[in-house]
Amino acid sequence: MNRQASSGKKKAGTISVIVGLFLASGMIRLAEIAPAIAQELGEGSVQEVLAVPETISSEAQVGPLLAAIQVRETQLTEREAYIDRRSQTLAVAEQRIREQMAALTEAEDKLAATLSLADNATERDVARLTEVYQRMKPAEAAGIFETMDIQFAAGFFSRMRPEAAAAIMANLPAELAYSVSVVMAGRNARAPRE
Repeated sequence: MNRQASSGKKKAGTISVIVGLFLASGMIRLAEIAPAIAQELGEGSVQEVLAVPETISSEAQVGPLLAAIQVRETQLTEREAYIDRRSQTLAVAEQRIREQMAALTEAEDKLAATLSLADNATERDVARLTEVYQRMKPAEAAGIFETMDIQFAAGFFSRMRPEAAAAIMANLPAELAYSVSVVMAGRNARAPRE
């Protein structure tokens, strides 16, 4: 109900402003044609033609307009305060995001360093184990390779010196040695040649 009353007041204020503007426009036009009317009526009637009727008061015209301007100013002030609060909130959020991004970058760097250490340690362990297999007697090493997964065994054979790998493969069953050879040959078959 308040909205309807407020809407009615706004419409009445707007209508008053429009009526005032029409009256002002009419007075301007009347002033432009007053000399012609004065000639027709005679010299004494010019003041009567140009006189502003007392029913139209300048305060009545300015009052609603001033009130509308004040309402708009209040709305703009409230909107400006809202935008300021929103800007402050966004600035705080941006700062938090920057801090979180910095923490995330630091954590990523630490993780990359840890993974690098782990990869290096793994590489050293595999290289050491490969060296152990190469130094074993070929028949003993072949016994271990018979129990390994073919992909895993092929990885070790690829790292070994050719003489050591050949000696161990010679002690493997022919089917297993063939399977390991196929896996080793197929690893680089799809690699680009140029």
